[in-house]
Amino acid sequence: MKTIKHLLFFIAFSTLLSACNKKTTKEISKTDYQCPMECEGDKVYKEPGSCPICKMDLKPSTKKEVKILSDEISETSIFNLTSSWNTEDGETIQLKELKGKTLVMVMIYTTCKAACPRLAADMRNIEAKIPAKYNNEINYVLVSIDPVYDTPERLKSFSKENFMEGKKWTFLQGTEDGVREFANVLSVKYKQISPLDFSHSNIISVFNRIGELIHQQEGLGVDNKETISKILETFQN
Repeated sequence: MKTIKHLLFFIAFSTLLSACNKKTTKEISKTDYQCPMECEGDKVYKEPGSCPICKMDLKPSTKKEVKILSDEISETSIFNLTSSWNTEDGETIQLKELKGKTLVMVMIYTTCKAACPRLAADMRNIEAKIPAKYNNEINYVLVSIDPVYDTPERLKSFSKENFMEGKKWTFLQGTEDGVREFANVLSVKYKQISPLDFSHSNIISVFNRIGELIHQQEGLGVDNKETISKILETFQN
């Protein structure tokens, strides 16, 4: 009888231990799954399955944590500005609607024949050096300093002429007051010297996901190595 009791006790104990182990494993498992082609950028899933876009099997994510963006912004964030802007597609937005992406911003005007075409080229050069996997995390924004001539239609034409089309490119037309306020935040100086001509600073600015200025590149055709480095840092934080 003692042998049978011992045997039953051992079986019961083993069953309980096995159940505990399974429960523990389930509780501590925090594996996230992601499309190997990164069709949806950094989006992850809690359960295995297939990508809704390319239909490939989701793979365990190599990222150690999922980044969660706080709703809070600091006093120095450009998202505190309440001015309204028109995009090249005719939509009206506020700057806070750009929140959540790294922003690379420059102020230009489309009738410029000297500095602005070179600033546009500098923006394309920066864009070309950012890995494609970050396309959904970055927005290149060109803000016109000539709100009278640079209508959404004109900005749309400029975007096509300069090969700056797609979701990662945004062109903005504001009011004179809105443009002046924004220029002050970026320390960009400009002055109208004729109906279609302005003198202005040549500055490309980088903002993090919550609208804080983290870097500025000044000049035309300058080495953008530091700018690229600062942009890539925003994807790691």
